[in-house]
Amino acid sequence: MDETPEPELPANLKFLRLLVTVLAGTMIVGLLVIITLIVIRFRDKSTDFPEAITLPGGTQAQAFTQTKLWYAVVTGDDRILVFSRETGTLVQEIEIRSED
Repeated sequence: MDETPEPELPANLKFLRLLVTVLAGTMIVGLLVIITLIVIRFRDKSTDFPEAITLPGGTQAQAFTQTKLWYAVVTGDDRILVFSRETGTLVQEIEIRSED
């Protein structure tokens, strides 16, 4: 049975081992934080789309945006129609004029 002591590691190798361990720990903590933030973000209930939107005759929707109080539809004939989220009625109509 040999009881020879293991050779001591050089100081710079000990420091390197410590740095690698700290980096691995930092990466694990960072990954856990990112996963937690993703889970929190996807559990957040955003405002839902309205079930139906009645547009004035002959208009076609090009884009849609919404907030908690209203939603707006951009039409093909360069108008923005703003509807109340509570009642679904047209609140405001904005005409877009081009600078020709």
